[in-house]
Amino acid sequence: MVKKTEILLVLIAISFSTHLSAQRADDIENSKDHPLVSRFKGSVIEYYKETKWGSYKLPVSKSGKIDFDAPQVLEGKVTRIQYSVSADNQSEFVLQNYKAALTKSGYTIMVAIAGNDLGVSDRPHTWKDKYYEAGGYYNGLGNDKFGIGVHFPLWKNDHSFIAAKGSKGGQEIFIMVYTVVEGNYTLITQDVLEIDAVTTGMVSAEVISNGIAADGRVAIYDIYFETAKSDIKPESAQALSIIAAFIKSNPSKKYFIVGHTDNTGEVSTNLTLSQNRALSVLNELVNQYAVNKEQVKAHGVASLAPVASNATSEGKAKNRRVEIVEQ
Repeated sequence: MVKKTEILLVLIAISFSTHLSAQRADDIENSKDHPLVSRFKGSVIEYYKETKWGSYKLPVSKSGKIDFDAPQVLEGKVTRIQYSVSADNQSEFVLQNYKAALTKSGYTIMVAIAGNDLGVSDRPHTWKDKYYEAGGYYNGLGNDKFGIGVHFPLWKNDHSFIAAKGSKGGQEIFIMVYTVVEGNYTLITQDVLEIDAVTTGMVSAEVISNGIAADGRVAIYDIYFETAKSDIKPESAQALSIIAAFIKSNPSKKYFIVGHTDNTGEVSTNLTLSQNRALSVLNELVNQYAVNKEQVKAHGVASLAPVASNATSEGKAKNRRVEIVEQ
């Protein structure tokens, strides 16, 4: 399972890039590690940028090969962090550390290659042009739009790349790390892509299954209610059908249907509303989709278990949800 920590991400906009002459002593101001990935020991942050939503091209085939001609197009929140560490940490050593840590945390390694196995012709100058730059001689993928704080050194063959896939709370998570050794430092460029079900479309059986497996629960944002009421809107039918199919495919397990609200209004009122919404979902699953009533129970918790700050409209939207929780 993907492990979670409680580290606050801070957005900092940096629009320039630099060349390093030596490793920094401390992290740049207003930067922190991504909460899902521990930093490589001894490294410091040279660059940090968080992009709330973007289209990211990952040139890895289903067979685990680098394929720039048919990249996977992924969409979601992208956090790019560039670290530097002492040059005695060669790229393959960094790669193996990331590989071990990601595997231990439940990620699937999609590709992990280093040195000449990454491609003699794909040394840093061409890798930069193909993977990060847009257009040009190689018709690059354009992932530089997420920012480059430190330029990649040229004509170095001590480099590596790893891509991994996992999930957290029903969200797919992709982690990509490119490492290259310069004369007096090693540069680690780490991308974390979070595909958020709130912004990328309908819930799926895979999203539910992954969320339950990872966290014992999954948030559903595709069940819609009338304002301040527990009446389910017709456009919720597809999500309800998918949830019912998942529950029926696991007949030996039981689940809580949990209603959540934002903090608008009185807690007592929202407790009643969230309980009634959970009951509406339960009744719909049992009466319209033939879910075994012994498998499900309904509970409402109002705004007592937020997943985001209620200080913003975006946060309130994330807090208004129904969760499927394994008993």
